[in-house]
Amino acid sequence: MRTLTFSRIWLVFLLLSPAAPSPPFASLHRLSNHPILSPEGTTWQSAGTFNPAVVLHNGKFVMLYRAQDKNGTSRLGYAESSDGLHFTRRPEPVLSPETDYERDGGVEDPRLVKFDDTYYLTYTGYNKKDAQLCLATSRDLIHWERKGVILPAYKGNWNIGWTKSGAIVLGKIQGKYWMYFLGTSADKTDQMGLAYSTDLIHWTEATQTPVLPRRPGQFDSRVVEPGPPPIITKDGIVLIYNAADDKLVYRTAFAPEKEWEKVGQVPNVVFVEGMVRQDSRYLFYYGAADKYVGVAEARAKD
Repeated sequence: MRTLTFSRIWLVFLLLSPAAPSPPFASLHRLSNHPILSPEGTTWQSAGTFNPAVVLHNGKFVMLYRAQDKNGTSRLGYAESSDGLHFTRRPEPVLSPETDYERDGGVEDPRLVKFDDTYYLTYTGYNKKDAQLCLATSRDLIHWERKGVILPAYKGNWNIGWTKSGAIVLGKIQGKYWMYFLGTSADKTDQMGLAYSTDLIHWTEATQTPVLPRRPGQFDSRVVEPGPPPIITKDGIVLIYNAADDKLVYRTAFAPEKEWEKVGQVPNVVFVEGMVRQDSRYLFYYGAADKYVGVAEARAKD
């Protein structure tokens, strides 16, 4: 396995400390040189299985992944693993498009956090017209209760287009919950915003400008998008983000390198959405070329 350069994977928003810390994990390497999840069958997951959220639940790794059929409609599939590498899928999706804001396009790109005994799932509801950031809750990761659109499209302070990719911080700060999200700015680029909540259900945009803007001429010149739920360390918040340049090459800690990361439904995509701490390691789960799921590993520093 080839060790990957640890570059630009972490970003600290100084809500807790004025000092910029080092990340709590070392450099990444691919844990598998092949996809750990691929499209299968002829129905709901035949075109793509990608962009996963992963948590530890009852001693197992549980993955919710975006599954796409040949018509381009997305649902959320469920898979379990005892080692974080080999997953067994449920035969049917656990969340399928039902509402007006999901119909025909689907439910996309999940992210998961747990507070007390409840899981909070942020996802993109897409109806072939609008994409909007939505929320659902569950206690078992299988049965979900929709809470609706939490940041509607076209109604933001600076994000005048779609809303997507809600990454809720794993803990309260100053009595509030915080969430980073993706919004489309007036120049048609995708940048990162910040919202807050007192109950995890109702969210308010916190800033008048992006908290993490794009950087012209760099690897994040076109897209700056939250990855897995951010973690709180003793020094501050550590947020992994996904970025795309003007050629729409997506990367996180590493650029697309394997054939299955370069060729798929969308070429040249490495997109991290799931992160799990297990003992002395972190596992990072990513979508590849909008078709497959891959996994990378980093050793924890503490």
